[in-house]
Amino acid sequence: MQNQILVIVPTYNEAHNIPKIIESVLNLDEPTHLLVVDDGSPDGTGDIVEELIPSYEGRLHLIRRSGKLGLGTAYVRGFKFALEKGYTYVCEMDADFSHNPEDIPALVEEVRSGNADVAIGSRYSKGISIINWPLSRLILSYGANLYARIITGLPVADTTAGFKCIHRKVLENISVEGIRSNGYAFQIELHFRAWKAGFRLKEVSIIFREREEGVSKMSKKIVWEAIWRVWFLKFQSIFGTL
Repeated sequence: MQNQILVIVPTYNEAHNIPKIIESVLNLDEPTHLLVVDDGSPDGTGDIVEELIPSYEGRLHLIRRSGKLGLGTAYVRGFKFALEKGYTYVCEMDADFSHNPEDIPALVEEVRSGNADVAIGSRYSKGISIINWPLSRLILSYGANLYARIITGLPVADTTAGFKCIHRKVLENISVEGIRSNGYAFQIELHFRAWKAGFRLKEVSIIFREREEGVSKMSKKIVWEAIWRVWFLKFQSIFGTL
């Protein structure tokens, strides 16, 4: 399985999107595998994935979890799977087409070529590349990223980006089980840990589109976690407990 690519997609109630996401990712010219981590979706997302597994000859995988356990723990579970199965390039992507699957090869190539250890699909590295967000959501996201950069010192514009490619050596060295953030703060913490461990982060500009099907998972709890978690990471870094 040397040099194979794994795309991890966490899901909760994505029955409308998941068949199309699977087809789009697994029909890329770049040979790719896909892991869906489903949090017990009551709309049958996991059942749809399971029915499609035989059609993709070992390239589609499913982990079912007992309930809505959160984005961060879903990715941590996916990272463990990737390391156990020997994947070299591990990608994160949403299930709702806000991330374009056709951008995956460009992210992978940045890591494969040695230009980066973590290639981040960025909404803010070249201005603002977001379509169909209301102004209030855009202000919240942009402000949150500015806040996180100021507190942590992260040298990236899009600290909360959920679309990226990570070399397995990063996951092997940053103790993914130690990541405690579970909402969008998870992405900040992952970037921060990789950066502090000496790995190279590079942003690749993408166009982000608001979902057309399903419901956003954003909540006040997720926002508040991001607000306080960056300070926790800062203090951990200062005192050498990261």
